[in-house]
Amino acid sequence: MTRISGPAIEKRPTSDLVAYDLYTRARELVGNVTDPATTQQKLVAAIALLHEAVARDRQFVVAWCLLSRLHARMYTAGYDHTVERFKQSYAAIEAASRFDPDAGELHLALANYYYESARDYSRALDELAVAQRKLPNSAEVFQLSGYVQRRAGQWEEATRGLERAMQLDPRNVHTLQQLALTYQPQRRYQDQARIYDRVLSLIPGDGFTRGLQALVPVDWKADLRPYQRLMAELTTTDPQKAAEADDINYTICERTPEAYGRGLKHYPQNGSVNNGINYPHAYFEGVVAICEGDRDKARNAFNVARGEIAAVVARDPGFAPAISFLGMIDAGLGRKEEALEEGRHACELMPPSKDAIDGVVLAVNLAQIYVWTGEKDLAIERLQAVERLPTYLSYGLLELQP
Repeated sequence: MTRISGPAIEKRPTSDLVAYDLYTRARELVGNVTDPATTQQKLVAAIALLHEAVARDRQFVVAWCLLSRLHARMYTAGYDHTVERFKQSYAAIEAASRFDPDAGELHLALANYYYESARDYSRALDELAVAQRKLPNSAEVFQLSGYVQRRAGQWEEATRGLERAMQLDPRNVHTLQQLALTYQPQRRYQDQARIYDRVLSLIPGDGFTRGLQALVPVDWKADLRPYQRLMAELTTTDPQKAAEADDINYTICERTPEAYGRGLKHYPQNGSVNNGINYPHAYFEGVVAICEGDRDKARNAFNVARGEIAAVVARDPGFAPAISFLGMIDAGLGRKEEALEEGRHACELMPPSKDAIDGVVLAVNLAQIYVWTGEKDLAIERLQAVERLPTYLSYGLLELQP
């Protein structure tokens, strides 16, 4: 999500002091959203404040623009992936355009809408070009440009954009974390580690960032020891930070009953959103059961997860990440033909050429489906294609995951 930095214009954008206070409080709520566990509640609260602000001053253009961006984030992040939320994002832009159709903030909001809601990266970049002319020193413009270019597969340009955003707003923790996560699929692990050091100089001891930092050696060298030392330390000294630092996708690499139990304990009971779809706790219960060789337990857990995800697909039959995830669950249930059809269909809907991040994730998901359905040669073929692209599927995960 684009971190909200200071207003690009010096004058106060509304004469209503209460509306301006509501707007400022909304900005502060989402100013540095770094912990996925609290992102949704902060977005909901910020949106409520912005609705109050624009109700007081219907001509409050920058508040409408921020409101559009937050609605788009709710939609894309999977917190409310509904047609109604999609329409709310554009309705806020329409409201702003009635009062200042040429505002740089409006073009930035339009770029965000095309990026987040419509996945139209070409139009997003066109709007960003206009926004940059009107807001030449805006860190937000460079930040969003980096996000759009990542999705478009323009990784070098994306990296330069985020590095420029960092220069303009050097204490923006969210930008720094996103820059680190841009280095990761390019296998620039030293740069990634350097950025996490910088983040921790700004927020010392942050559990989430310490976890990300400890995972760099896992991805880079298949070295679990720093991660294991961190989890042992935090489990003893600060259980809350241990939960923030833990990542079950890496925890299962330890392949011990203790690690499996810890991962399930720390994973949110209501699930966690990934690629716009909620991964229920029951899904990872099934994964752990497979790792432990308990097929009956796995089947029961996957059936629970399937109920939730099948309902998402029924509501939105073109939602590729949900279709792909349903295929993974069906593979775990032994429903081979359904799993293969779903995994392949998802990749057809969203290939890497259409989305360089999610498209690659869906290709990796299909490889997992092939493995779980006994199609090992097809899995290897798929992974060989993926490894030629920037990907979050690292050497470490390939080496260590069960």
